[in-house]
Amino acid sequence: MKFGSVPVADALGATAVHSIRQGDFVLKKGTRIGPAEIAALTSAGVKDITVARLDPGDVSEDQAAADIAAAIKNEGVRADRAFTGRCNLFAETSGVLVVDKKAIDALNRIDEAITVATLPAYKPVVEGEMVATVKIIPFAVAGAARDQAVAAAAKAKPVIRIAPYKLRKVGVVSTLLPGLSPKVIEKTLKITTARIEPAGAHIIAEKRVPHEQAALARAIDELLNAGAELVIVFGASAIADRRDVIPAAVEAVGGEIEHFGMPVDPGNLMLIGRARGHAVLGAPGCARSPKENGFDWVLMRLLAGLPVTRADITSMGVGGLLMEIVTRPQPREEPVPEAGRRVAAVVLAAGRSTRMGAVNKMLAEIGGKPLVRIAAEQAVASRAKPVIVVTGHEREKVEDTLKGLPVRLVHNPDFSEGLGSSLKAGIATVPAEADAAIICLGDMPQVDAALIDRLISAFDPDRGALVVVPSIDGRRGNPVVWSRRFFHDLMSIQGDIGARHLIGNYAEAVVEVPVAGAAALTDVDTPESLSAVKAEIERA
Repeated sequence: MKFGSVPVADALGATAVHSIRQGDFVLKKGTRIGPAEIAALTSAGVKDITVARLDPGDVSEDQAAADIAAAIKNEGVRADRAFTGRCNLFAETSGVLVVDKKAIDALNRIDEAITVATLPAYKPVVEGEMVATVKIIPFAVAGAARDQAVAAAAKAKPVIRIAPYKLRKVGVVSTLLPGLSPKVIEKTLKITTARIEPAGAHIIAEKRVPHEQAALARAIDELLNAGAELVIVFGASAIADRRDVIPAAVEAVGGEIEHFGMPVDPGNLMLIGRARGHAVLGAPGCARSPKENGFDWVLMRLLAGLPVTRADITSMGVGGLLMEIVTRPQPREEPVPEAGRRVAAVVLAAGRSTRMGAVNKMLAEIGGKPLVRIAAEQAVASRAKPVIVVTGHEREKVEDTLKGLPVRLVHNPDFSEGLGSSLKAGIATVPAEADAAIICLGDMPQVDAALIDRLISAFDPDRGALVVVPSIDGRRGNPVVWSRRFFHDLMSIQGDIGARHLIGNYAEAVVEVPVAGAAALTDVDTPESLSAVKAEIERA
């Protein structure tokens, strides 16, 4: 291909390399120059133009891209019309993208003018999704290079294809231990249903059995007899060894363990077994979360009828760190004191109390004490250290009620912007040595030191308990313990929405502590609620 600047009069039949703007005249890059273009360029005062002209044996960019794309595509893939040297390929059906990486690498080494890019291998795709693109960088490529690429693709075929989903019937077993809430199982089933739905699969039956080998083996046997093409086991306790309950149950029904563990995080504790020709998965704990994890990588391949061998699993390490694992313990420069984790308390008392009328609810009294002092006293009496109180509206009056208490006062000048600004002010003051903070609300006078201590005791990063929430008959309340891991998220909250959405985002890190009574749900927002709380406290 010839490339360079020529007089406009000599550009006939060539291709414009750059766009040209001259007054009202515009010539787009890639335009084939004919008599009309030459006349317009001359009229616009353009004397020279940079063009590309094909040599004998060259192939235009669009033709080359189309030819190579046609050689690459296979089952379930269609090629779009080539334009500007690019030919895009799309999935014709939902399934898993299968890519021959060695073949793609070889194609990209043939000539720097030829490039082929794809989505990651084994990515689940939907019908109509773009899965690959062939791009010719210059305006033409030597015919010999195009021919070499086409021949290489034909020899390696299939280079890319879509493996359509085949398995439709999934059986699920949940094992049970004391303390495992039925709500956790229901949520797991809901997430699993959503996870397999894009593959056209559904749960044909689910069983809940004690976390014991014999009971689990019977359940797996019954699901296979019911027609399950794939069985997923969600253990109440993580698999610790090939001789543990779940692998032992798979072997008890005549199955075998193909691989335990995987270099994907989250997803390490994955078990892949096979019984009667069907896969049996021991799901890692992260499979209870909707976030992508190693379980997805294996599950979707199996639903597409693709084998997942030990070699496949062990090759997943590069790229296998999917995100920061919030439940993974972090190294420490110094050991944790024997007394336990260090948790600070942040008492939010900056709001304007708009629903209370002219009264600042923080100053409203029960038993002769303002609400904010009641909340602060209980925090001080707990294990939380230090206690930080965030003030805002009527700062001086609120601070005056706290005289004599060993608390750190932090003023939030932006209190009118909502709860988020107070969270930011409070969290920013938590000392660096604190592992977590318990966020208390100044308008919850029935939250006592005992409740705060119960929540602090449940905070255990080594076991994945990074967010601790009180729960009353399935309803979550306050206060909430937040690991330092989430301080950045808390300080990013804006407006008056609070942190409830973060609890949903990090479900795998949340631990609920069942509590009696309504203290964790009862706040004072109106004169009526103040009267009701007063009456309840007086009755007690």
